[in-house]
Amino acid sequence: MDAHQMVWNEKVAKDIINHLEKRRMEGSYASTAAQAKGEILAMIPQGATVFRCGSMTAKGMGLWEEIAKLTGVEVIDPYQPGLSPEESLGIRHKGMMADVMIASSNAVTLDGRLVNLDGMGNRVAAMTFGPKKVILVVGMNKVAPNLDSAMARVKHYAGPVNAIRLGLNNPCVETGLCADCKSPQRICNMWSIIEGHMIKDRIHVKLVGENLGY
Repeated sequence: MDAHQMVWNEKVAKDIINHLEKRRMEGSYASTAAQAKGEILAMIPQGATVFRCGSMTAKGMGLWEEIAKLTGVEVIDPYQPGLSPEESLGIRHKGMMADVMIASSNAVTLDGRLVNLDGMGNRVAAMTFGPKKVILVVGMNKVAPNLDSAMARVKHYAGPVNAIRLGLNNPCVETGLCADCKSPQRICNMWSIIEGHMIKDRIHVKLVGENLGY
């Protein structure tokens, strides 16, 4: 990433963080994924339970391998290989009571709103209520000017790319764009727009000056 884009990232991230604070959420900025990983690890208390939600951002950073090394930390992981659907669902239910949840946001608006679209709904449910602390690691590629552009980004980019990643038999896998399908494999079922929080600083948005995730 060139120097000019790095300056843009820092300036825009600073403004978003100011808006997050007005919405009673925390925000911080790291210029690189490596820096962000270290700062997120430092936020996890010894002995905590940590809920793993679907996030190519966290996975791509190698975050889960490092969390597993933390002393006394239990990872609540519904993505373990070999789990039955029923077992995975049970772990998702357990994750709602975790000390810390780590995920990403599908989009963040310039004025600090968090926009997400889920298939099953456990991720957006946990963001809004359940785990004591929510840490969302978000690449600056997910910043959108306003709510309309954020929702369009999620629906016509993040959703289809994730459907392709998962090998689903949905129309967007063929065309690359949302067809508002009614497929049983549809992963775009539940919208969440977080405007703010009654519990101050429960949600921490770690903005990262790299292109991360979808």
